[in-house]
Amino acid sequence: MEGTDETRRWVKIGPFNVSILAADSMGVRSLATLIDACGVIVGLDLGASIAPKRYGLPPHREELSALSRAREAVVEAAREADALVITHYHYDHYMRDEPSIYRGKRLFVKNPSGDVNRSQRWRARTFLEDMGVARLAEVHYADGGSFDLGGPRIDFSRAVWHGEPGTPVGKVIMARISCSGESVIFASDVQGPADPDALGAIEAWSGSGSGTRLLELSGPPTYFAGLKVSEDAVDAGLAGLMDIVKSGSTEVVVVDHHLLRDLNYRDAIAAHSDEARLHGVRLITAAELMGYEVEQLEAMRRELWSKDRSMNGFSRSSGSAARRIS
Repeated sequence: MEGTDETRRWVKIGPFNVSILAADSMGVRSLATLIDACGVIVGLDLGASIAPKRYGLPPHREELSALSRAREAVVEAAREADALVITHYHYDHYMRDEPSIYRGKRLFVKNPSGDVNRSQRWRARTFLEDMGVARLAEVHYADGGSFDLGGPRIDFSRAVWHGEPGTPVGKVIMARISCSGESVIFASDVQGPADPDALGAIEAWSGSGSGTRLLELSGPPTYFAGLKVSEDAVDAGLAGLMDIVKSGSTEVVVVDHHLLRDLNYRDAIAAHSDEARLHGVRLITAAELMGYEVEQLEAMRRELWSKDRSMNGFSRSSGSAARRIS
């Protein structure tokens, strides 16, 4: 997750070079991705954040360190990219406090006034208008559009739900980048997908003869099942992911983000992993694609703080013992 091109890791997938810069499997809330498509570099959802509270605990210093590295990498990547995409206005998907990185860029964004909830409309206005990004960048409202990038082409879905239909969290757009007769699909925050329209769009894009090499998406938030998200919604997301795996239409499926906030995520998708092997699909996390160990720092927050308390207790008792011996 280093922040310079000399040290950034790239993975070759067909005609594409792919670098996932930050993700929940790498210790932060993100799915920030850089795609080199036939010589044109596209940055997708270049942002990162961490949960202010988990298990009633604030971020651990390891999370803060990971966030610092991720933000550095994301800012560097944004400045390097020829075009940037913001699929929705949640703070882990763009850099709201770094407007200068968008200067002079072709910026493809979720339409801030159509198919958008109140929160995202306000965030979009603050970002694009109040912070001046609309004046700094060449902004395109991307929903349902197709654009020539000077070699590769980028197509966008119409707005689909951020999870199950009707969720108050709002909607997102998905992107497909094509070049040399092959493509990659970026479907951040579809949470499975749980929305049948999102699943249908992905299936249409990755159907027979599409040459889809990579699909990158958010898995369902299994850690919230029955709490902030209904079990039915999570089950719908798992079913959507299963449909994608069984189709065998995509060589590599990266499933990450919300799913990786569950320490038991492997159990949640065990059946999917079995089906993936049967259909010749690589079903992996972002960290695994990039050759890193999975680091679920948010999901491990209780363990990280507990370890700190144990070490501090040991140090205090060791110091007391030392004083008594001396």
